[in-house]
Amino acid sequence: MSISADVSILGRRLTDEILAPLKQTFVGKDEIIDLIGICLIAGENLFLLGPPGTAKSAIVHELGRRLQGKTFEYLLTRFTEPNELFGPFDIRRLREGELVTNTEGMLPEAALVFLDELLNANSAILNSLLMALNERVLRRGRDTIHLPTVMVIGASNHLPEEDALRALFDRFLMRVRSDNVPEDHLADVLRAGWQLDLRMHEVVATFTVADARQLHAALPQVDLTAVRPELVDLVVRLRRAGIAVSDRRAVKLQRLVAASALVTGRIAATPADLWVFRYIWDTLEQQEVLAALVQESLRKTEPAPHDHPRARETEAPDAEELARDLESLKAALAREGQPPAERAILRDRLGILAGRTQWVKNDSQRQSLQQQVNDLWSVAGAAE
Repeated sequence: MSISADVSILGRRLTDEILAPLKQTFVGKDEIIDLIGICLIAGENLFLLGPPGTAKSAIVHELGRRLQGKTFEYLLTRFTEPNELFGPFDIRRLREGELVTNTEGMLPEAALVFLDELLNANSAILNSLLMALNERVLRRGRDTIHLPTVMVIGASNHLPEEDALRALFDRFLMRVRSDNVPEDHLADVLRAGWQLDLRMHEVVATFTVADARQLHAALPQVDLTAVRPELVDLVVRLRRAGIAVSDRRAVKLQRLVAASALVTGRIAATPADLWVFRYIWDTLEQQEVLAALVQESLRKTEPAPHDHPRARETEAPDAEELARDLESLKAALAREGQPPAERAILRDRLGILAGRTQWVKNDSQRQSLQQQVNDLWSVAGAAE
């Protein structure tokens, strides 16, 4: 069996043995679980935005149980100290004049890390946390500890406002909403939650953290030749729509594209794997713009049997998100003294949102949104 065949089988096993059972256990969390699979392979971090009680830590704990990997979970507060995450200094060694960290049971020994209320991080832990997230390295005293961390999942019920916390948020390449499930799925949630509480699901871990590391090591084997022109085009269009995609971020996003191929058993990426770009938003107002631009890129290719299921998502636009985006645009257009380039970006974004409104299913919502769009076109046109 060739190396590529081994990798292809591992990708399918991750889906069949880990992701599919997790979806059965956590009703309505398919989107989050799919992204966990991508980040697990790519070695990237995932940020969950949503209220408490939406199964965020439970998913990570169950994932660790199934992968037979060490997990570390912690609720950050403004007063969290470094030793609460990274471990205390060894008192005995300290008496001998050495600064040695006792990491037993702490973040430096975990393959999977969940940091709840991530944006409560204070300056005392921020620098160490940034290095751990980005470089998988921890420096304390004279010690340099190389972390075995495969993936970090951070969660918060709000987005960052301070510059220091924006730097922390930036270390999470993928972002997704985590909300309570719709009412029509509540009975399924209760049933699955009852089974989870009573441990009715026997877990026989056959796909392990070591297998996940093997998939990660296989990323360079994925052929990106066929997708790179479309990837470049999408990055350019995102920048023109006012969504910041730095060169560094664009390079890292290739890992997620490659991971999308591997998780479906392929060693060649296709334009369909660009679906991952839906989840690189910095603000809520960017979600519908991203969805529109990614969908436009995906329309250029015919569906194939081995596309990732997220690639052919046909969900209708979220009317509330569109209304929020249009309100944000209205405020931006009302500002005076904008340079022509910024004004052009706002008009391009309005055009993208206008295209999304026609797909809103509810008639009254669609008509209301279209009226908002027409009003904004008047404002944008008058300002030229």
